[in-house]
Amino acid sequence: MGGKKDRSIEVGEAAPDFELPTDRGGRWRLSDQLGSVVALLFYPGDETLVCTKQLCSLRDHWQDYLDTKAAVVGVSPGSAEQHAAFSAKHRLPIPLLADADSAVTAEYCSHWMFPLLFMRGIVIVDAKGIIRTRRTMLRAFRPSDRSVITAIYAARGDALEERYKDLATKGKAEGR
Repeated sequence: MGGKKDRSIEVGEAAPDFELPTDRGGRWRLSDQLGSVVALLFYPGDETLVCTKQLCSLRDHWQDYLDTKAAVVGVSPGSAEQHAAFSAKHRLPIPLLADADSAVTAEYCSHWMFPLLFMRGIVIVDAKGIIRTRRTMLRAFRPSDRSVITAIYAARGDALEERYKDLATKGKAEGR
């Protein structure tokens, strides 16, 4: 699942479904998360300087992530076994998905100018499966926890705003 495309996915589009093995055994499927906001954290590799800092920072701010009620996962090349060792060593609280052939990463984090191995990305998918945030950056940089958490809350806010508009429209139709 999740093959290469000629163009990048865009904010406002439905997130392409995918299924990948996890560091915890079993498989994780994006479509199983409908009803929840999902934060996909694409990182280039286990035990690399910036990636380790990024995921350990997430661990250190885990309560802030929990408060968002989002499903948060890491996605990276490598095997589920490699991810399990990395996760255990650093006590990471999130599932790490093994994108061994980088097909999902290519679909979500491709950049017109830079090769995939130089990139990391953050993709936030709302509860209806719509991409609300898509940020790619060079692997030497990492997003702050605050920026990821803010993007998660924004995706939740989009859903609440849509629900409010639906209720307001129904109220007007009923003469309220």
